[in-house]
Amino acid sequence: MNPSSSIELREFITGKDPAATPVASIVVLHGLGADGSDFVPIAQELDLNAIGPVRFVFPSAPVRPVTINAGYEMRAWYDIYPPSTLPSVPRREDEAGLRASHSLVQQLLDREVERGVAPERTVLMGFSQGCAMTLLAGLRATKRLAGLVAMSGYLPLSDLTAAEASEANRAVPIFMAHGEQDGVVDIERGESARDVLTALGYAVQWHTYPMAHEVCLPEIRDLNQWLVRTLAG
Repeated sequence: MNPSSSIELREFITGKDPAATPVASIVVLHGLGADGSDFVPIAQELDLNAIGPVRFVFPSAPVRPVTINAGYEMRAWYDIYPPSTLPSVPRREDEAGLRASHSLVQQLLDREVERGVAPERTVLMGFSQGCAMTLLAGLRATKRLAGLVAMSGYLPLSDLTAAEASEANRAVPIFMAHGEQDGVVDIERGESARDVLTALGYAVQWHTYPMAHEVCLPEIRDLNQWLVRTLAG
């Protein structure tokens, strides 16, 4: 299935020539209730001229009811359930929804290969729920990616990561960032994801910022430097 026929896509190529052949791609996954246009302004703040023309791809998640928001329909990569009031009860996860969106994301990565960008020149990036999908799909991607950018999110299906992770991406570099005052996804969930991935041997670059559930200018600057280093050469 062509993902462009099942979900909405926006994209642009950096540089002065919008028809230039990209030397790398960055697929950006938005957060709950947003859409593919959400991160366009942030992507436009990045200076990737040292790399060459880069294609940004901004898919919009399907519209679905979201339980934690009283079943209201919105763009979401998967359903989110309210956390248990009992600390001993683990969070319930929408495994079926996660798996379905994982398939969509893998198709987007395959599409970049079909359009001439090698997997090792493609970065998968996401914010919040999109961060969760980035870690889920990126660690299981069938071919080596250039890197993963995980912003203000967490690691879904954490207990299955070791068994399901792709050997091709065991050494993929990961940029992780979180707000110290995040009231939507507690920083402890981001730290837990970092710790799990580090224990599994992944190369995680961890950043925190004095912000809430958002993106700040210092984060964009750090991300810019990481992308240039990761995609150089």
